[in-house]
Amino acid sequence: MSARTGSNVHGVAEIGFAVAEGKTRLAHLYERHPLRVLFPTPAADDVPVAVLVTTSGGLVAGDRIGVAATVARAAAVHVTGSAAEKIYRSTGATTRIEQALVIEDGGWLEFLPPETIVFDRARLRRTSRIDLRGDGGFLGGGIIVFGRLAMGERFQAGLLHDDWEVRRDGALIWGDALHVGNDVAAIMDNPACFAGAEACATLVFAPRNGEPRPFVDAARAVQERCTGTGLRAAVTAVNGLLVARWLGDAMALRRAYAELACHLRAAAMGLPPILPRLWHI
Repeated sequence: MSARTGSNVHGVAEIGFAVAEGKTRLAHLYERHPLRVLFPTPAADDVPVAVLVTTSGGLVAGDRIGVAATVARAAAVHVTGSAAEKIYRSTGATTRIEQALVIEDGGWLEFLPPETIVFDRARLRRTSRIDLRGDGGFLGGGIIVFGRLAMGERFQAGLLHDDWEVRRDGALIWGDALHVGNDVAAIMDNPACFAGAEACATLVFAPRNGEPRPFVDAARAVQERCTGTGLRAAVTAVNGLLVARWLGDAMALRRAYAELACHLRAAAMGLPPILPRLWHI
């Protein structure tokens, strides 16, 4: 069970960044329990970092979380989480997470929280909406771990619905929905579905010039370096986006995901090929 007891919560974190005096600075902040936002000092040659913290220690059935981030023109920021998000077992109610991300013309947002761990019999519905405007750029996605692997627990029953939409200037350019319900155990073991994998991940990259194809070959080369770990992985370009996916061992997948994210932030923005220290704790 969660360390938090009592009634369900509706946590909110709203953050906005804009350029002032030549630097990206925090322009808006609103927090509601159990969400908090920390702002550790970034490296001298890196963008500002915002860290989302769930102070309750995890989300239980019926909890609701809303995250909204806005990046103004020419601003650049990295948003991550303090630790893996835990979705606890439910007796019937559904945990809901809503993520709304807006990147204005010329802005750049990296949204790379650590993995979400879906406990057995958890029920989760998560929606992520990315609104790109003009020449706004984005790098982000999510890792889902199927169960508490260290405890020998696998995600065998419950509900997992993970829905993504990316729009540019109001037009839908990519949508994706993962839905696992009913006979979850059979879906997780089916060779045509998850084939017994411990985790899956999706990384979405929208370059600011709107043309992802020059990045595809190098991204595939980065993925190929990780195939010896038994991961299944692929990269494609579609409608102005580069989309990468992984399926397999949770720890190997996490490393491969981070490696490609590091490569893309360096290739696209000239940023250091590293992620915040929290990723490596």
